[in-house]
Amino acid sequence: MLNNVQIDLLKKHVGPFLFCFTTLMFVLLMQFLILHVDKLVGKGLPLTIVIELILNNLAYMVVLAAPMAVLVSTLIAFGKFSEWNELTAIRAAGINPIKLIIPVIGAGFILFIFMGYFSNYVLPESNHKARSLFIDIRTQKPAFDLQPSTFYHDIEGYTFWIKEINSQTDSLYDIRVFQEPSDTKHRTTINAERGWLESPNDVTLTLYMLNGSSLRIIPGANQTEATIERSKFDKYRMTFDLSELSFSRSNPSQRSRTDRTMSAEAMLAVVDSLNEEKANELEKFKKNISQSVSIPFHFEPARMFELDEETVADTLQIFESRFAVINELPNPTTKVSSLNRAMSVLDKYRPELESLETNLSWRNTRIAEFMIEVHKKLSIPFACVIFVLVGAPIGMLTKRGNLGFAAIISSILLTIYFLAVIQGEKLADRQLISPFMGMWGINIFYLLIGIILILHVSSSIRITKLFQRNEKA
Repeated sequence: MLNNVQIDLLKKHVGPFLFCFTTLMFVLLMQFLILHVDKLVGKGLPLTIVIELILNNLAYMVVLAAPMAVLVSTLIAFGKFSEWNELTAIRAAGINPIKLIIPVIGAGFILFIFMGYFSNYVLPESNHKARSLFIDIRTQKPAFDLQPSTFYHDIEGYTFWIKEINSQTDSLYDIRVFQEPSDTKHRTTINAERGWLESPNDVTLTLYMLNGSSLRIIPGANQTEATIERSKFDKYRMTFDLSELSFSRSNPSQRSRTDRTMSAEAMLAVVDSLNEEKANELEKFKKNISQSVSIPFHFEPARMFELDEETVADTLQIFESRFAVINELPNPTTKVSSLNRAMSVLDKYRPELESLETNLSWRNTRIAEFMIEVHKKLSIPFACVIFVLVGAPIGMLTKRGNLGFAAIISSILLTIYFLAVIQGEKLADRQLISPFMGMWGINIFYLLIGIILILHVSSSIRITKLFQRNEKA
């Protein structure tokens, strides 16, 4: 059972945790909106779609914000506890400070279990729905989004290039329109000095062009030479149907999933399949080599009285090889011939070996990507426990429980933590380190630091004293 001091210490975590969690969620949400505001504003998207997209992206923010809020709240709670001399009173009463940390560690484990479940089951589904919505918005744009000096291909059968766009008057300058051939239209290139766009409704768009020319290619009958038709115009009008560009919602279940949209169980099943494919590829390669590679070679030990002068002179030459079997052959000519035959066979099967290497490398890369995500689903939530182990003794030692000081300390620790996670993921993707070390390395490092600091505040053990004893010894 918890005593009054432990309960009071846990209560001191609640307020700072909720405040920090809400603040971090707001900051992450603003960051998301700043990055993607151009995809959401001015596109004519239904408000419900925008709200759903934001809600689905809140899932990854929760996974990031919870451990960070734990660190800040732990620093504040234990900092205040020490600042108000409550820690001194506890020690005077003969109570070990570690007893104050244990309930908070237990709360961190409970939060870790919840966040682990959330990261494994809720986050992938939210990522999948958000990804599907982003694809729908990107591939089915609800507006004619021309950019200066940029090719625009989103209207089927047409490519547009505009050198300059006046946003105040909606005037277009130096216009190029490339019309692809179809059953009812010929390949045409249209150039105009200037023009403008008019849209009477959401599904129709009219492009007016002034002072230009068109070049139409009319293919001849029966694949004969084409006819090029050139014409000039003072004013030219083109009308486009934008009904296919209006936003339509697809079914997320019909889209393929990536490593960030799958649960750990699903990814481990894929990893098992990839390992089985690797084994099958190796077995297939060994079988092909064993069945097809044969170097027929027989020789009779030469008798001296059967050799002519040229052969005898050849046997007196020295030809040393690093292959012991080659050195057992009777003369250099035979040795060189055997090596040439072996190299010929190896060159014959070099493409198969390179194909095997490519296939295995691709599967190893995919396995690494999946295993990184599997470990990440637990390593980041486990930071809820790690940050308690690190934050509690730091708060006791600093004896400052204000938000500003906690924010500075937590900023340093969180920056190191997430930089290590990002770099660990990159190194694991390149297969320079294992996925486990890439995702858990920083947790292990902080765990060791936390244990050392807890021993420092709860016992007389000091690392410096241990080093001094070793030097004396």
